[in-house]
Amino acid sequence: MADRIMKVNAYTTFDLLDGEVEGHGFDEEALAVLNVTAPRKNPDHVELQLEMDNTQLDAVKPHADTVTLSAAQARELAAELEEYASKVEAAQSE
Repeated sequence: MADRIMKVNAYTTFDLLDGEVEGHGFDEEALAVLNVTAPRKNPDHVELQLEMDNTQLDAVKPHADTVTLSAAQARELAAELEEYASKVEAAQSE
């Protein structure tokens, strides 16, 4: 990914995932970086960051999206991810 906005290194949660951007009148696929982090000093929130590879997108200008979650919200998201991961695993084992 050229011209990245997010810092991507060995500590990045996921890099080079399959991503999709959907909007009114467009739908594009691109590689994506997804990262989960919290401030190093006095952490008071969890950040979920997503950046699509802007070299593969025509309809969207280069940008990164960030969602700030409380500890409770991060746990709720983790529980939802676990639930849906179990559903996917169960469906694949049939």
